[in-house]
Amino acid sequence: MVNAFIHQSAIVDEGAIIGAHTKVWHFSHVMSRAIIGSNCIIGQNVFIDNDVVIGNGVKIQNNVSVYKGVSIEDDVFIGPSVVFTNVINPRSFIERKNEFKSTYIGRGATLGANCTIICGVEIGDYAMLGAGSVVTKNIKPFSLVYGNPACHKGWVSKEGYPLVFNEIGEAIAKNSTEKYILESGEVAKI
Repeated sequence: MVNAFIHQSAIVDEGAIIGAHTKVWHFSHVMSRAIIGSNCIIGQNVFIDNDVVIGNGVKIQNNVSVYKGVSIEDDVFIGPSVVFTNVINPRSFIERKNEFKSTYIGRGATLGANCTIICGVEIGDYAMLGAGSVVTKNIKPFSLVYGNPACHKGWVSKEGYPLVFNEIGEAIAKNSTEKYILESGEVAKI
């Protein structure tokens, strides 16, 4: 926890790994086997469970619980009150900790406020999920999705701007010279 800021009301259990220049704010709790990268912001009232791995440059806004089984790559934005799950069919009277499903959030993805992420999905690099989306299946890289259930609505650039593809399947990102190609329902930066 060298050069990390931990607010006095936050609880960081012994053994947790927190990278340089990361900030953990009011009333947050980081469990002992959590790993958080450098230059992250962990907002107010955030819970980070054991065995969660969070990359560098991640921003987790207020009131988010990141449960065991969730893996978050670099530069992800997680909006306020996003909900992660880790069991498909929970019952209070049945112990299902051995049935946790893994959830993967790709590099640079954005999860808007109040999204619900059903466990076992993969959200691709630089995908953008609109506020309130309920994600029940895998999301492709650079996808723009929203709704309940979340549906594909278009494509976005690495910077989050809409991509408009020409007749040969190429697009240039707004405010950029970066080019993208759409082939077989997949977008790649070229």
